[in-house]
Amino acid sequence: MMAARPMALAVLFAAAALAAGDLSAQDGDDLGEVTYVRWCAGCHGVDGTGNGPGAEYMLPRPRDFTLALYQIRTTANGALPTDDDILAIIDRGMPGTTMPGWENLLSDDEKEALVEYLKSFSRFFTPDEVPQPLDFGGATRVNADVLAEGEAQYQALECWRCHGNEGRGDGESSPTLTDDVLDFPIRAADLTENWLFNGGGEVEDIHRRMLTGLDGTPMPTQADLITAGIIDEDQLWALAHYVRSLSPDDPPGITEVVRGVLFEDAPLPSSVNDEAWLDVERAYLPLVGQIIVSPRWFDPRVDGVWVQAAHDGESVAVRVSWSDPNNSPDPEWADWKSSIISLMQPKEGDPQDEGPTPDQLMVQFPMQMPEGMEMPFFLRGDDSRSVYLWQWQSDRDGALEGEARGFGTEAFQSEGENLTVDASHADGEWQVMFTRRLVTDDEADLDFVTGEAIPMALFAWDGDNGESGTRGAVSSWYFLFLEEATPTTVYVYPALAMLLTFLLGILVVRSAQKREREGGEVVSETAI
Repeated sequence: MMAARPMALAVLFAAAALAAGDLSAQDGDDLGEVTYVRWCAGCHGVDGTGNGPGAEYMLPRPRDFTLALYQIRTTANGALPTDDDILAIIDRGMPGTTMPGWENLLSDDEKEALVEYLKSFSRFFTPDEVPQPLDFGGATRVNADVLAEGEAQYQALECWRCHGNEGRGDGESSPTLTDDVLDFPIRAADLTENWLFNGGGEVEDIHRRMLTGLDGTPMPTQADLITAGIIDEDQLWALAHYVRSLSPDDPPGITEVVRGVLFEDAPLPSSVNDEAWLDVERAYLPLVGQIIVSPRWFDPRVDGVWVQAAHDGESVAVRVSWSDPNNSPDPEWADWKSSIISLMQPKEGDPQDEGPTPDQLMVQFPMQMPEGMEMPFFLRGDDSRSVYLWQWQSDRDGALEGEARGFGTEAFQSEGENLTVDASHADGEWQVMFTRRLVTDDEADLDFVTGEAIPMALFAWDGDNGESGTRGAVSSWYFLFLEEATPTTVYVYPALAMLLTFLLGILVVRSAQKREREGGEVVSETAI
């Protein structure tokens, strides 16, 4: 699912490019050109300058091949990439952007021809100059001391200025970052999401990026620091290990169910920071830009949320966490917001409000439990099937309950006692916890039933990224499953079975002993 958005958009814009009329390739044309026109020109443009029909819907913008400025390479900072470098990006794509991987769509011959055709756009590629990859060596071992050294280097080299203290891209410089080509706003990488790292998220990949830098972006090479004797190779590896440690050991898998843990002998968590949440499993739900209902949004800040749930048989608590570099509205992000709006607004009309806009989160459930898989439309329901909503926003205390039958039909109740909320923003992360009784006196509320899969969808907005209304991030339907209390029979039946087995065993032994005694007496009488 996480890869569906870039591939879908790429194919969409490739189709738009073909429909433009002057992009059709003729039989007999070079295989590289044919492949490029068919699959790449929709974003990168016929002339390779990154100005295809779909480019204005994308941030960051597609690569301008005429500049020969490639972020992901195995060559030195400022050097040209090798053919294998270009081929690797064609295969894997650029996670976190709209550039998909084409490994399973293009043949080997098409990809090799495409590499040569991409190089033909720039005068910097010449037959006389063959780029040489660097020797990166092998990864060092990692332990607590290595991670401590890596954290010390993270602070000493001021990586936090862009990436933030916890690595979520919320450093003091992050609102001012721009690319080196078009001066467009560019985000500091969220180091807690290594599955979205350009060029790969393992420690070897991170180490390579530190040595080569990301040309065209504010991310510099650290090779100069090694040359100057400021750090050594082991310290750079320690830094790479530390950055890798900021993400989970394994990328989050796609799950359909958020399991609500039953707190039988303990109270529900009372706040987002309650330590009881540490024992509740998190589920990662990816979000994508809302591109179905106009005005659409192709640049969502929130790409996924972590969801936890718990209940005590009377109330349910749902905690949602996600990376967001600031608490909107924030004056320090005003210029960033204006830049995003000016770049993305013309595509959809409906001018956006450049005034203060908050961060928001909405959780959606069907108003009536569906039969089978017949659920309401995931974008706020439809005329025949309404949805039940929980809404929170950063500039307001409390949470609202509401109902909708499609975008623009939302009707919210005034704040009451049924739904409460606790929210906290720290170190580039929002945590929002909703709490509500499983069953309320309000007939308009959904009753939360244990032991059943309750459909659930989420919506998120970053106000200072120009998001509000239909411009935001959405999920598809998932399910909330509230665990049932363990029946007494689960404990009684095994005990009874053990007792019966024990008694049967005694009977078998006694029966065998009796037969043995009776057999012995018969033998004795015969002998006499």
